[in-house]
Amino acid sequence: MSNKAVINTDKAPAAIGPYSQAIKAGNTVYLSGQIPLNPETMEMVSEDFETQARQVFINLQAVCEEAAGSLGDIVKLNLYLVDLDNFAIVNKVMEEFFSQPFPARAAVGVKALPKGSQVEADAVMVIGD
Repeated sequence: MSNKAVINTDKAPAAIGPYSQAIKAGNTVYLSGQIPLNPETMEMVSEDFETQARQVFINLQAVCEEAAGSLGDIVKLNLYLVDLDNFAIVNKVMEEFFSQPFPARAAVGVKALPKGSQVEADAVMVIGD
């Protein structure tokens, strides 16, 4: 028997492809990439990078909470940036949502992201013991 569970919430954008918002396997939750979509309208929240970055973390937070966790339970975070010149801005926004000890992290420059997003993040969360 599989111990996988699908995590889904309407407080984060619906999947725009053949994937789940997150999958829980044991006490580990694998969160799919979130882009800065408003979950109600499924439209980008803004063209402004800082506003987009903030929405990405709001969306991740909603999925974490649906899985009975929080952003503080994230152990690995991957950031994808269309423009690495926004690195300092995403660091500043991240500090609004995370406190020490910060998760392990990668920041990767990419050519493009879905729906013209400037930033995307995915994560791995461990909850419980």
